[in-house]
Amino acid sequence: MSEGIRGFEVISDERVGAGGFLELRRLRLKLVRHDGTLTGEGLYDVVERPMGLDAIVLVMWHRKPDGVEVLLRECVRVPIVFGRPEGLRTMVEVVAGILEVGEDDFAAVQQRAADEAHEEAGLTLRTGEIERLGPPLFPTPGMCAEKFHFVACHVDDPGSAVRPAGDGSPFEEGARLLWIDLDEALARFSRGDYDDMKTELALRRLRDHLAVR
Repeated sequence: MSEGIRGFEVISDERVGAGGFLELRRLRLKLVRHDGTLTGEGLYDVVERPMGLDAIVLVMWHRKPDGVEVLLRECVRVPIVFGRPEGLRTMVEVVAGILEVGEDDFAAVQQRAADEAHEEAGLTLRTGEIERLGPPLFPTPGMCAEKFHFVACHVDDPGSAVRPAGDGSPFEEGARLLWIDLDEALARFSRGDYDDMKTELALRRLRDHLAVR
């Protein structure tokens, strides 16, 4: 807790949006100062996900004679289409997925990453070869308590991929997979051609991880 603040007094705690993929939790709070006095009342909206709070971010990579390639996935993201004025566009990202309730230890993280690799990229990974890429991080702490768990796995043969099964969602349709040189991918982020934060961070962590091997 920050200096001078020792807790919260909850005035009310309610769900104002539920029944779908996400829920909106509306809190009315007062901060409790270190001396026991209270601030004025404030309202805070928090986004929650009932099926699971955290997510995995997976970089699959392949070593080639002149460098390293990484697997990226291009697809439409509905919030970007409807939430920004540019309208229909695609996002280029690494494979990612939700850790469901009860998937709490690293073995569960590895299994979820392997499941997402098969679902989104048609690749079969050996769970024991999936490695951490540094500690988990909060991507949007101003609205959600979600953490991203960054992991990576070497792919021996990119050509072994089968047609991805997908998750049954219509929003998976039209997704495109591409293997791209790691340095070129990072250069595209620097130019603004790609703009997914978790993917840039994951690729930078992979580059650092491989450099110390």
